[in-house]
Amino acid sequence: MMTHQQVLTVYAAMADLTEQMVQAAQRSDWDQLIVLEQGCAAHVQTLREHDTGTPMRGAERERKIELIRQMLNADRQIRDLTMPWMAQLSKLISATGAERRVVNAYGSV
Repeated sequence: MMTHQQVLTVYAAMADLTEQMVQAAQRSDWDQLIVLEQGCAAHVQTLREHDTGTPMRGAERERKIELIRQMLNADRQIRDLTMPWMAQLSKLISATGAERRVVNAYGSV
C-alpha cells in the first residue's frame, strides 16, 4: 500500500510525463509521444495496484487536484495537436485503400 505522499509523487511524475508528451506532440515526435504515454500508463497501473484509495485531506488533496488539472490540460493540448495528424493519417489510409480497390478491380497499368 502507498502512503499519500507516495501517491502524490506518482501523480507528479505523471504530470511531468504529460508535459513532455505535449512537447513531443508539438515537435510531431510521435514515437517519443508513444514512449512517454507508455510510461504514464505504467504509473496508472502502479496506482491501481497499490493506492489504498483513502481520501486525502487539506493540502494533500489540493495538490492532487492541481496535478490532475495539469494532466487534463496537457491531455487537451495533446488532442488538439494530434487530431489534425490523425485526420491526415486517416485520409492517407483511405486513399491507399481506394487505390488498392481500383487495382484489384481493374488491374495495374
